[in-house]
Amino acid sequence: MFTTRPELIGTFGVVTTTHWIGSAVGMSILEKGGNAFDAAVATGFVLQVVEPHLNGPGGDMPIIFQAAKNPQPQVLCGQGTIPAAASIQKFSDLGLDLIPGSGLLCAVVPGAFDAWMLLLRDYGTMTLSEVMEPSIAYARNGYPVVPRITATIDTVRELFSTEWKTSAEIYLPNGKPPVPGSIFKNPTMANTYEKIIREAEGIKGNREKQIDHARAIWYRGWIAEEIDRFCRSQEVMDVSGRRHKGLLTGEDMANWQATYDQPVTYDYGNYTVCKCGPWSQGPVLLQQLAILDGLGVGSMDPRGPDFVHTVVESAKLAFADREAYYGDPAFIDVPMTELLSSEYNKERRALIGQQASEKLIPGKIDGYLGSIDKAIDDRSGITVAASLGAGEPTVAKTGVSTGDTVHLDIIDKYGNMVSCTPSGGWLQSSPIIPKLGFCLGNRGQMFWLDKNSPSALVPGKRPRTTLSPSLALKDGKPFMVFGTPGGDQQDQWSTLMFLHHADHGMNLQESIDCPAFHTDHFPSSFWPRAYQSKKVVLEGRFPDSTINELKRRGHDIEIGEPWSEGRLTAASSDGSTLKAAANARGMQGYAAGR
Repeated sequence: MFTTRPELIGTFGVVTTTHWIGSAVGMSILEKGGNAFDAAVATGFVLQVVEPHLNGPGGDMPIIFQAAKNPQPQVLCGQGTIPAAASIQKFSDLGLDLIPGSGLLCAVVPGAFDAWMLLLRDYGTMTLSEVMEPSIAYARNGYPVVPRITATIDTVRELFSTEWKTSAEIYLPNGKPPVPGSIFKNPTMANTYEKIIREAEGIKGNREKQIDHARAIWYRGWIAEEIDRFCRSQEVMDVSGRRHKGLLTGEDMANWQATYDQPVTYDYGNYTVCKCGPWSQGPVLLQQLAILDGLGVGSMDPRGPDFVHTVVESAKLAFADREAYYGDPAFIDVPMTELLSSEYNKERRALIGQQASEKLIPGKIDGYLGSIDKAIDDRSGITVAASLGAGEPTVAKTGVSTGDTVHLDIIDKYGNMVSCTPSGGWLQSSPIIPKLGFCLGNRGQMFWLDKNSPSALVPGKRPRTTLSPSLALKDGKPFMVFGTPGGDQQDQWSTLMFLHHADHGMNLQESIDCPAFHTDHFPSSFWPRAYQSKKVVLEGRFPDSTINELKRRGHDIEIGEPWSEGRLTAASSDGSTLKAAANARGMQGYAAGR
C-alpha cells in the first residue's frame, strides 16, 4: 500500500506527536539521556506553546503508560474537577440549560500541570529546568505559526477585540492575527514558567522535593491566587451571549491533585487493549472491539461498504452506552464489567442489521440505566457552523469550539512507553489571565444539567472527558501506544487504526493513512451538544461504489476532504525494534526516531 511517509524503525527511541517541533524536542531529550517520561513532559510543555489553539497550561489530560519497572500499565488522571460552587441549581438560577462552551463558567481545575509533575517526579530522571527549558525558549524566542492558528484567531477576532481584550493583547498584534509562517512569541507565559522554576529549584532539597514545590506553587501558591482573582473579578462574555464571572476558586485548586488509576482492558485476539476508565470516553473503543469481536472484520475490505457499515453500527451502540452509563466512578457506579462482558456484547452485536439504525439504543443493565431520551430529544438536528470532523477546533465568533487537542506517543530503549492526550485551555476557550499568559479550559461544558444523566453536574465531579490515549499489549507484553485529537471522534479513529493494524495486517503508517470515517449518531460532548441521527462522514478517497451502497443502506453520508479524518500517531515495540508513524493530515504531525 502507498503511504504518505515511511514507517520509522529504530532501536534507540521513537517520538511521534501532532507537531514536528514537539517530536523534535522529545527526541532531543532522549538524545540527552532522558527516558520516555522526561521526553513526554518536555514535549507536552512545548505543545502548549506551539499549538495554543489546541491546548494550553490551563488545560487537562489523561496519560496511559507502561514503565519498565512496573509489571502492569497505569493511568495518570490529569482531569480536573468542576468547582464546588457549580451545581445544576446554580446554572438554572442563571437561566442556562447547558453549560456554556466558552468563558469562565465552564472552567474546571486545570489538571495538566500536576499530572506532568507527578509523571516527572515518579518516573522521570531530569530536573524541572531541564524538561521545561525548550518550552520556555519557544515561548520567549518564538515559534512558527501554522495556518490553523491564524484561522482560529481570525474566527474569534471580533470577540477578542470587543470583549476578551487580554487575549487580543497577545494574539492580535497590531489588531490582526499572526501571519502563517511568522514567528510568534508569548513572553508572559515564558516569565510564568521561569518564575516557577526559579522558586522551585531555589529551595533546599532533591529533585523530587523541587518538583513538589512547583506543584504547590501552581495549586496553592501565586498561580492559584491569580486564577482565583481573575474568576472573581472578571465578567466574561460566553456563548450564552451574556457575561458571567467564574466559579473556580483557589480552594478548588488546593483541594485537587492528579491521581494514578488502573486501566480498563479488553482482550481482542492476542492483543490486550488498555484505556482510561469511564471518567473518560476511553472504554467505547473497548466496547466497539467487544461488539466487533467474531464478526470477521479482518476479512472485509477496509474501503468497502461492509466494513464501514459494521464499524459505524458498532460505534453507535458503544456511544449509546457512553451516554447511558459513563461518568466519574467516584460519584456513580459504572457497570464496566457488564459492559465489556461477552454475553452482553453478544446481545449488542445482534442489533447490527443490514440497514443503518435510526435511534440511539443503549443496552439494558438492571439498576444502572440513566435517561438519555431528554438529551436526544433536546439536541436532535442541532448543527454547528462547520463539520464536527474537522482536524482542529471549529469556533464561532462567541468562542464556541467543537474541541480538539494534541497527542504524543513515545517509547525509549529501556522499554518505557507513554501515550498522552493533552487538551483544553486553548486560546479560544476563555480570556488570557494577564499576569500568567494563558487561559483556563472549558471542559465543564461536558456535564449535563440533567440529574438523571450519569454525566450530570455535581460539585467536585470530573467531567466525562473525550480525551483518550491508548496502549496495547501483544501476547501479554507491552506493544503499542497510539491516539489522536478529535473530540468525540478520537475513539472512532483510534479503533480504525487498531483494526487496520491488528486485523488487516497493515503497518503503523498504512494503518494511519488508510481512508477513515466517523459517525455523529450521538449527542456531542461539546456545546451545543448536537445530535445527528445516521450521519456518517467519509473521506473523499472512498470509492463511489462504497458511498452508493452505504446510502442504499440508509446512512446519511457526507463526503469530506480526501485527507480530513483524524491526526493519529502511533509507536510500537517488539522488545528490540521500535517503530513509529504519524498522520499526514493537517501537515503538522511527524514521527522521529533512530
